[in-house]
Amino acid sequence: MDPSAGARKERPKARDPPARLEKARQRSAQQELKQRQRAEIYALNRVMTELEQQQFDSFCKQMQGGGE
Repeated sequence: MDPSAGARKERPKARDPPARLEKARQRSAQQELKQRQRAEIYALNRVMTELEQQQFDSFCKQMQGGGE
């Protein structure tokens, strides 16, 4: 009876590692998502900054042309 009782005690422990692995996978996936979103935000910010600079340059040219 002791060997079977020992086997029963080991099975719940054997179920815990897959649960831990699943949590680790979820954390990893969440971390990858955050990194991807952060990269997209930085890329969008760069594009918007360039566009803003182009519009400002265009505005300055219009103001110089209209003033002369």
